[in-house]
Amino acid sequence: MTKLSVNINKIATLRNARGHNRPNVVQTALDCERFGAEGITVHPRPDERHIRFQDVRDLRKAISTELNVEGNPTPGFLALVHEVRPEQVTLVPDAPDAITSTAGWDTITHQAYLRGIVTELKAIGCRVSIFLDPNPAMVKAAVGTGADRIELYTEEYARRYPTDPAAAIAPYQAAAVLAQQLGLGLNAGHDLDLENLAYLKQNLPGLAEVSIGHALVCDALYLGLENTVQLYKRQLR
Repeated sequence: MTKLSVNINKIATLRNARGHNRPNVVQTALDCERFGAEGITVHPRPDERHIRFQDVRDLRKAISTELNVEGNPTPGFLALVHEVRPEQVTLVPDAPDAITSTAGWDTITHQAYLRGIVTELKAIGCRVSIFLDPNPAMVKAAVGTGADRIELYTEEYARRYPTDPAAAIAPYQAAAVLAQQLGLGLNAGHDLDLENLAYLKQNLPGLAEVSIGHALVCDALYLGLENTVQLYKRQLR
C-alpha cells in the first residue's frame, strides 16, 4: 500500500497571513490523521514563512502517525531534526529564498557531503530520503550516500501528464525499477493531484509514500478536508 503523507505547509501560510493561530496547524495535522492520512509532512525553511520550527516541535508531540521533515540540511535544520527526531527526513537542495522545490540533488557531485549527513541522521534513528530527479545516474549514485529511500521530484510528470501520460511517466517508471533493483525505497512528490495521482501509483513499482500539500489544500477549499483526504487515498488504492 502506498501511504499518503499530507504536507501542511500551506495551512501554516494561511495562518501566518493573519498573525494569529487560525487555522491551527497542529489541529489540522490531527484531523488529517483522523481522516486517514498515514503521515504528516512539513518543510520548515530558514525564514519560517510557513511552517515554523516551533510547529515542528509541537507536531512531534501531538501526532501519532509518521512525521516527515523536509529541507536543506543547513546547521539550523539539522539541529531541529536532532531535537525532534522525526521518523523520516527528506533532504532537499533548496536555496534559502526558493518559493518551492525546483530540482533534485546531484548525488554524484555531492555524494560525500550527503553520505555524511545521511550517516548522522540514521545514527539518531531517522529514515533518510533524498529528493531526486528521475535520472538513472543520480539514482545509482544515491546508493553511495547510504540513503534508505529516494523521493522522485514529480513536477515534470505533472506538467506533461495532461497531454501524454505514457511519455510523462516513462522516466519515472525507469527510475522506480532501478531503485528497486538497487534496494532503495521509493517516495514521490510535487504537483501531484487528483487528476494524475492514480496513474502515477499504477505505474511506479514499489511506491511507498507520496507527499502532497498544495493541491490537496486547494481541493479542500471546495470539497472539505475530510472528503479530500479520502479522495486522495482512493487514488492510491
